[in-house]
Amino acid sequence: MLDDAPLDAPPDAAPDAPHRRAARPATWPALPFEECRPTLETLHLWTQIVGKVRLERTPWINHSWHVPLYVTPRGLGTSSIPAQGRMFDMEMDFHRGRLAVTVSDGTSAAVELRDRTVSDFYEEVMDRLAGLGLATDINTTPSEIEGGIPFELDHTHGAYDPEVARRFWQALIATFPVFQAFRARFRGKASPVHFYWGSFDLAISRFSGAPAPEHPGGIPALPDWIAREAYDREVSSLGFWPGDARTGGAIFYSYAYPAPEGFAAADIGGGAHFDERLGEFVLPYVAVRDAGDPEGLLMGFAQRTYEAAAELGHWDRDALEWPGGAAGPPERRWP
Repeated sequence: MLDDAPLDAPPDAAPDAPHRRAARPATWPALPFEECRPTLETLHLWTQIVGKVRLERTPWINHSWHVPLYVTPRGLGTSSIPAQGRMFDMEMDFHRGRLAVTVSDGTSAAVELRDRTVSDFYEEVMDRLAGLGLATDINTTPSEIEGGIPFELDHTHGAYDPEVARRFWQALIATFPVFQAFRARFRGKASPVHFYWGSFDLAISRFSGAPAPEHPGGIPALPDWIAREAYDREVSSLGFWPGDARTGGAIFYSYAYPAPEGFAAADIGGGAHFDERLGEFVLPYVAVRDAGDPEGLLMGFAQRTYEAAAELGHWDRDALEWPGGAAGPPERRWP
């Protein structure tokens, strides 16, 4: 039977076929903005509900690294969350169309992902958690959204197309290995590749180690002290964002804080440009999707924007970078 085949074997593999890794190139699905917008606006708010549960139950880690979600083989998940002698996780499973809550004591619950208001989704998530003995009070005001409607009162956002959600997730899957390889080339302080539910983007940040000037704050529904702690060291950040009306579609972005003199004028090439409104370099998702070598184009964007930040900001690149990358230096590789 198919269920007896190795998990990563081709679908037609015989049960006793040798275990082998299937070579499947990443796909870059179409993400037309207006078609995707209603679903992604709803999904953004649903991820905030899930993320805020993790936020309330997890010790604070610098740069808010305790709150993001992570790209998984099924969707977007929290990783393990402590719960008074137990552990649980929450995962938006885009294959099965559900939010799964799994507890270390063997109990579980699920919430269906379908056309439903944010209010309805919020109430069912809270009910399911309470039923598992995991009742959690969260701040119901959406973060980083101007004029956000509290979750329990939001009867406005409720459109959900599972195919759009899967395409967005597939774009995250295609992006993830490039971001991970880029992360592996740096030995200095750097974030994991993680998904921030506040800004609704996949990101990786590298730090020089030097103090940064105090961030001005002013991010909607986000306390200034959080922004100031997040940006208390010089940073170069790379990300993927589904975009808004300003961008008209999904983008890859890269910015530096503080932006060194001359950063905006750096010649990045590859179809990228500096967006003055956003204060960051932008590479349209569609340009990557349509490229002959999407991964190569994206890695070039990541590397050149980082180099602009590091060179102009006088980072100690010899100390911070690791040319061995993901494989590591030859003398440390496994046999």
